Amino acid sequence: MDVAFSHTPALSDHQELSFEQLSEAYQRLLEENAALELRLVKSEERRRAFMHILSDLNMVNRKLNDQRKAMIHILADYEHDRSRLAKQTERLHNSRRALMHILQDAHQSNLRLENSRKAMIHIMSDLKETSEEVQRRELELREKQEQLVQAGKLATLGELTTGVAHELNNPLNNIGLFVGNAIDLIELGMADTDPERILQELHSTMQQVRKATEIISHLRTFGRAASVSREPVMITEVIENSISLMQEQLRLRQIEINIQFPPSDVVVIGNAIQLEQVFINLLTNARDALTDIPRKMITITCTLDEQWVDITVSDTGPGIAEGLEQRIFDPFFTTKDVGAGTGLGLSITYGIIKEHQGTILVENHPGSGATFLIQLPLHISEMLGE
Repeated sequence: MDVAFSHTPALSDHQELSFEQLSEAYQRLLEENAALELRLVKSEERRRAFMHILSDLNMVNRKLNDQRKAMIHILADYEHDRSRLAKQTERLHNSRRALMHILQDAHQSNLRLENSRKAMIHIMSDLKETSEEVQRRELELREKQEQLVQAGKLATLGELTTGVAHELNNPLNNIGLFVGNAIDLIELGMADTDPERILQELHSTMQQVRKATEIISHLRTFGRAASVSREPVMITEVIENSISLMQEQLRLRQIEINIQFPPSDVVVIGNAIQLEQVFINLLTNARDALTDIPRKMITITCTLDEQWVDITVSDTGPGIAEGLEQRIFDPFFTTKDVGAGTGLGLSITYGIIKEHQGTILVENHPGSGATFLIQLPLHISEMLGE
């Protein structure tokens, strides 16, 4: 059936289309419409995808901005930590230089001790030659009294070297350990995370340095020549200092020290270095007397008696051989084997006590040990009870 259409702009005037042509044209329009709708759907999907992409880009930009700020803070913290590490490195370097100076001083002290030992040998040789002409050179011997005291002190100091070297070895080993720990912590990168631990290692190092310095200082004080000046001296502190110098030797020989001091301070007028030498000489003799004794004990007591202080030093050794009690204070007299003693210790001790207006006696108990009794005048403040 033919259908007539009205005129349209797409058709020429008086043009007529058949039904089949119209159907085809309509079908093409439907296909074109479907294609357009499909393109519209795809365009809408692309638009939504684009919106999601824009949203993701916006979120990524915010994250990047946050990360940039965090990176700025990290860089600032890194710069601060780097500055702190530089300061800690500088302090560690200064500590190392101080330690090197201390080690150099210790080495120089050892050299001086060696020179002193050689000087002592020469002095002893001179004294041996002088002893053969005692009557003719009595005045010269008196002039050398102070030199003799110092020589005896150096001989005692030489005997103490082994024990003191052991005492110095402990703090030096600890110093190496603590400094090594600090270096390991820095190399492991823990300077930023755990600076307190590094500081603790360095503080421990400085404690050991101070301990070694105290030991060396005590040796220097004891080793130098004592002046003739007299001043108030706390005698119990002098005895404790003497024991501290002998402590390692006594410990190695398993010798027990029993101290009995009064609760109040005991002050005398004297020279602390000379008095310290007295008690080191007595402790040395007691140490040698206990060599082959099962029960090894040294007892030191200090009691007050009106204007005097009585100090006793006794041991559990075999005692002094009968008939020798009156000779033990003679110069160069010794009961020890050749090369084991100089015979000066008790002679010097006797002279020092006499110079302090005191007395020293020996009580012999054969088979049960010997006891040395020292009496020294108290300082005036002690006598008045001040």
